[in-house]
Amino acid sequence: MSRSAFSRFGLGVLVVTFACSSLVWGGTASPNYKVLNPISHGNLTIFPVVTSITHDTSRFITLDEGIRSGEVVVTEGGRTSGLIRGPQHRIPVSRAQVNTLVLVNNSKRPLILLAGEIVIGGKQDRVVAKDRVIPAESDPVDFGVFCVEPGRWTETSAQFSTMKSQMAQPSVRKEAMVAQDQHRVWSSVGEANGAIAGALAGSPAAMPGHPPSSYAKTFTDERVRKAIADQAAPVEQSYSSSISQLRDQHAVGVVVAICGRLIWADLFASTALLEKYWPKLVRSYAAEAITTQRAAKPATVSDAQQFLDRTEGNREVIENEPGIYRQSETIAPNFKLFTLASLLPGTGFDLHISKIADVNGYSPEIGKLQ
Repeated sequence: MSRSAFSRFGLGVLVVTFACSSLVWGGTASPNYKVLNPISHGNLTIFPVVTSITHDTSRFITLDEGIRSGEVVVTEGGRTSGLIRGPQHRIPVSRAQVNTLVLVNNSKRPLILLAGEIVIGGKQDRVVAKDRVIPAESDPVDFGVFCVEPGRWTETSAQFSTMKSQMAQPSVRKEAMVAQDQHRVWSSVGEANGAIAGALAGSPAAMPGHPPSSYAKTFTDERVRKAIADQAAPVEQSYSSSISQLRDQHAVGVVVAICGRLIWADLFASTALLEKYWPKLVRSYAAEAITTQRAAKPATVSDAQQFLDRTEGNREVIENEPGIYRQSETIAPNFKLFTLASLLPGTGFDLHISKIADVNGYSPEIGKLQ
């Protein structure tokens, strides 16, 4: 593959309109996903998902793994001159920008980026805007992010690290993936920070002064960490205690309900890949659970299975980087379905699927918003 010194991969975008046709999952084969009995605690209910088809994902690295090993480097755009492979290349970015970070993957393995992963440092903390694959030994890549710290524009470090135990909660992650609008992301961050503060003691004033503008710093507050742990730990422990059995059944994901409403599903190409992201994901679901008070009739296994099985849409938007990855968004009246497929040699399968219920959750009884 010929690598440019600096690119957005020159992504091709295709919009397809369907007459409410039935869609299949984005890979070469359509896995048979089965929802199992739920694990519940407080407002949070997790339905494990197993499948008949899994894939070898050992060749990929995650953002956490890459940054921890030093093989993946993330910087502000204006600091990339020392990262170029070869003295002949020059980076055409002269200053840092809110929605721009530069990443170099020096690993010999391709890198998976997931929407909702939080990178901290630089002039502002950011959240990854969409799923994608960065090829092995890449030159600097401009990858899309959204700021989740509107109150700062001063550098804390030249490089970035990740939040190893937390992803953006679904309400924030959704704005980055679906709305793709910085002001909507900031608004969701403000609402989430205020809701977390209010959930701790019934009022935003419970945290000293006001809730921090930094989404990441909210999760470093000891009371917030404890509240999320109290919500997530029983679910995580129940899942971990049965992981051997779930691994034998090829567990690859979960369907998530908050206060009885189905809101989200995350599915991966392998159990191993799910296990890498699971600690961050369950805490993101827990953060949503402690900030949500609306109650509904509890979702059943049948409800969760229907939510997972329904893939009909009337429009599909596809971003394609030939030979690297394809990311598709299927748009339906009451959900969005995002599929990241690897196109690298020897792959050709879906790495990650996110299914997002619109607004207040998915209603399996009438197939529309509640």
